[in-house]
Amino acid sequence: MSANELKEMRFVYTETLIELAKEDPRIVVLEADLMKATGTGSFGAVFPDRTFNVGVAEANMVGIAAGLSARGLIPFAATFCCFASRRAFDQFFISANYARLNVKLVGTDPGVSAAFNGGTHMSFEDIGLMRTIPKLVIFEPSDPVSLKALVREAVTHVGSTYLRLHRKPIPPLYPETETFQFGKGKVLREGKDLTIIALGAIMVPEALKAADLLAQEGISAAVIDILTVKPLDEELVLHWAKETGAVVTAENHQRMGGLGSAVAEILAEHPGAVLRRVGVQDEFGEVGTQAYLQERFGLTAARIVEASRSAVAGKALRQSAIMVHN
Repeated sequence: MSANELKEMRFVYTETLIELAKEDPRIVVLEADLMKATGTGSFGAVFPDRTFNVGVAEANMVGIAAGLSARGLIPFAATFCCFASRRAFDQFFISANYARLNVKLVGTDPGVSAAFNGGTHMSFEDIGLMRTIPKLVIFEPSDPVSLKALVREAVTHVGSTYLRLHRKPIPPLYPETETFQFGKGKVLREGKDLTIIALGAIMVPEALKAADLLAQEGISAAVIDILTVKPLDEELVLHWAKETGAVVTAENHQRMGGLGSAVAEILAEHPGAVLRRVGVQDEFGEVGTQAYLQERFGLTAARIVEASRSAVAGKALRQSAIMVHN
């Protein structure tokens, strides 16, 4: 199936919400003048009395969502990642999360997928910001199947969530029967030499490509689709860190504060594996095609291969040092 035949992730998200809203009258949608961009216009067509476009006022949108949640509704509030995190952070922190409410915040166009929207709209730091909010669930589906399942999970989860949503068409990685839950990653491929832990619709496919390239060099790489950044699947991370002794993280985000930092925190408390992180290296975004931006910021299979070679070499050095010491 070609990319042109695939359904865009934003429409998968909205169609899933429509299905769920038919079953659950508590579900409502809020927008900040981006209904076409986020794909929720079709929800408004089906449920006009359960759709609220607040205009270009993202902070107010989150405050309104908190109020609706306080009245027993389940609000899904969507805008670009940059606005959901930077502009509405205080309202999401205080009005939704400190108040222990049930707001489902959706940030679209994460990282380089913002493309021609440019550097101001390119959020490389949203996970880092959101990870500081106590008890918040942060997830980034890698394909349409995981997206549908985890949106359903968000509805049943009592508490606020942050969905990092890729808008464009993505080929399915999973069969429709696959099950998902917050805080649990998926092992896409087993390996013995290192583990690649990837996040999202851009970097999980790149990780799989990297594993194929590494196999040609005789390096056996396990690939994990982590899916949820918070709570992180600590058990899975530690198992594969121990199994392979080398870990590479890959994310469409700054290396600081995101998946790489979350994994580093775990491995610092349970030392033994060598870690390398693939992500944006302390830079602002810029304008360009997604393909150009992935190359520009090192979010590619080739960069994962480089980091993997370094991790495997680092593991060998560590093992040699241990042998000499003993």
